[in-house]
Amino acid sequence: METVKIGLTKGRLAEDAINLLSKCGINCSSLKEKNRKLVFDIPENQIQVILLKAVDVTTYVEHGVVDIGIVGKDVLLEQEKQLYEIVDLKFGKCKISVAGKENFSEVSKKHLRVATKYPNIAKNYFVNKGQSVEIIKHEGSVELAPLMGLTDVIVDIVETGNTLKANGLVIYEDIADISARLVVNKVSYKTKKNELAKIIEAITKVID
Repeated sequence: METVKIGLTKGRLAEDAINLLSKCGINCSSLKEKNRKLVFDIPENQIQVILLKAVDVTTYVEHGVVDIGIVGKDVLLEQEKQLYEIVDLKFGKCKISVAGKENFSEVSKKHLRVATKYPNIAKNYFVNKGQSVEIIKHEGSVELAPLMGLTDVIVDIVETGNTLKANGLVIYEDIADISARLVVNKVSYKTKKNELAKIIEAITKVID
């Protein structure tokens, strides 16, 4: 039986992902320890877990460096990598939305300036609507863009909406529902079929 390599997203999804794997019978005790390790060997389950930034999980899965990854749907929509999206894990739920000032009417503008960390998602959304846009890539607190007059609207992840409200912004439209997804390398899906099937089955049972 070959070792299965699993890429987990560091940060907000990591804790839920580790709890999920634990419920599947995988010994995640070393992952729960507070340290700076990035690679964890779990020999009793023949699994290796690698902690990655969200944007890197799909790259590692696509290139077969890891066999399985857990990553947010927002990353999948933005990157459009060549891999299999297998299961909606139903945690890390939020939305990706269009937001801006409460008194701004986007319908009245022929050309919009849009600030976002997700240029591909934003571009695809507005192009499908037939809306002319200028996409401005924005890191950090994207809420500042319409407040300071850099853009008309933003496209961003919204969880509670509290940050938008605190800055006088409102949601105009929701683009997509976001949650954590299980993704698999296309080659591994064939070459490690039995090993991956057991993990996918266990995860599916826990979710259901």
